[in-house]
Amino acid sequence: MHKELIYTLYERFWHWFQAVMILTLLLTGFSVHYSGSAGIIPFATAVRLHNVVGWLLVINAFLGFFYYLTTGTLRQLIPEPREWHILAWRQLRYYLYGMFHAEPHPLQRSRQRRLNPLQQITYLAILNILLPVQVVTGVALWFMQYSPKLIHLVGGIGNLAAVHMLGAWFFAAFVLAHIYLATTGPTPWAHFVTMITGYEVVEGPSGSDPLPVQQNETT
Repeated sequence: MHKELIYTLYERFWHWFQAVMILTLLLTGFSVHYSGSAGIIPFATAVRLHNVVGWLLVINAFLGFFYYLTTGTLRQLIPEPREWHILAWRQLRYYLYGMFHAEPHPLQRSRQRRLNPLQQITYLAILNILLPVQVVTGVALWFMQYSPKLIHLVGGIGNLAAVHMLGAWFFAAFVLAHIYLATTGPTPWAHFVTMITGYEVVEGPSGSDPLPVQQNETT
């Protein structure tokens, strides 16, 4: 066993900055939507903060995309077609059964292989569907205050706001699931420490690219 650098300094900064931006957007967004009843932040303040943070998130997302593309790390998001269904089933079984019975994780993480199959399709869906929908609808809502004619092009502000709100609920569900699954490491705080320090204790010789852990498929 040895300590291996899993996340670089920039990747850790990007992750925590993006996390703060998403949580702030959820808080301000729900405050705007429920301003008449359960708004936590005053309406005008929530709108201004939501707009500023929204643009910061978009900029940070593009910077992250450029970094992951130029470093080749983006390839880790692409599933392996030949064995994806097998690895995905092992991962799903682990989440539903194995981790409650002290079974080893089906995939040993490394710098070269950080995401399990279910994480791959989840992040692909977020980056290619959910995030673009939120950005497009959010920017459209922002532009409407300067060009009311856009309202008619999208069938009314209510339709646009409804899609944006639905996306916010999906993001909220992802955040809750992400935080919960982050507690399922060797200790409840192990993955959080990794995302702070960048290092994780892994098995095998230093610099190896570990294969998926073989385990009994029956319950």
